[in-house]
Amino acid sequence: MRYAVRISYIGKNYSGWQVQPDALSIQEVIEGVLARIAGHPVRITGAGRTDKGVNSWGQVASFSMGKSIEPGKLRMAMNFYLPDDIRIMRASYVPDDFDARRSAISREYKYFVWHGWVCPPFLNGFVWWRKGKPWNMDIAREACRLIQGRHNFKAFCKTGECPDDPFRTIDTLRIRNRGNLSIITVRARSFLTNMVRIIVGNINAVSLGRNNLAWLEGLLSGRERDESAMTAPACGLWFWRATY
Repeated sequence: MRYAVRISYIGKNYSGWQVQPDALSIQEVIEGVLARIAGHPVRITGAGRTDKGVNSWGQVASFSMGKSIEPGKLRMAMNFYLPDDIRIMRASYVPDDFDARRSAISREYKYFVWHGWVCPPFLNGFVWWRKGKPWNMDIAREACRLIQGRHNFKAFCKTGECPDDPFRTIDTLRIRNRGNLSIITVRARSFLTNMVRIIVGNINAVSLGRNNLAWLEGLLSGRERDESAMTAPACGLWFWRATY
C-alpha cells in the first residue's frame, strides 16, 4: 500500500530531514519506526529538505509498505514509537504514483522573528529573537516585493552547494506583524540550499539600514554569496506546507 503522512517536528535535536552517515535525522527516525511496524525496511520521500535545527508544521512524506494498515491506526502506531518532538498529524492512502517531492506543486515556509529585549519563554528557541534595533517595516515590505518573482538567486545559496541553474521563482513573499512578532511567508516550487534563511538575512540588512534596496536588487542579478548578508538562524524557520 502507498501512504502519505503529514509530519510536525522540532528540529533542534536532529541534523535535518535527510538521512546522513554520521548524524541523526528526522527521516532516519521515521524510517526506523516504519520498519518496526511493517516488518521490513521502508524508505520515505519528503516534500522538502530541512536543515539542522529547522522545524516543521506540515512536512509531507510518502512511502509504500508490504501490508495494509488503516491510516488512522498507522498514525497511532507511528506516534506510539516516535519521540515526542516528532508527530504524525495525518496519514492517508495515496495513488501508487504519488511522490511527496516530485508531485508537489509548491512548498511554503514561514520564518518567525521576535523583535525586542524580552521574548516569551514559550517562543524562545522557535523564533529568531532579535534584541537590537527594530526593523523599518516599510523597507522590509519593499524588500519582499523586490525579491518576489524570478531571479538569479546565486547570492542566496549556501557556498559550495549552488547548482548550475540558480534561477528560481518566488511566487509569494510577504511579511505580517503581530505586535513584536514578524511572520515572513515564502512560497515557491523549489528552493536553493539555505535560500529562505539568506532571504531573511538580507531583509534584516536593509531593514536596519546596513545596506540599501539598490544593493538588494543587485544581489538578484547573480552576485556571489559573499556579497550577501548573514544566514538567519535555523530556529526561526518552519516548513509550513506542500501543495499538490
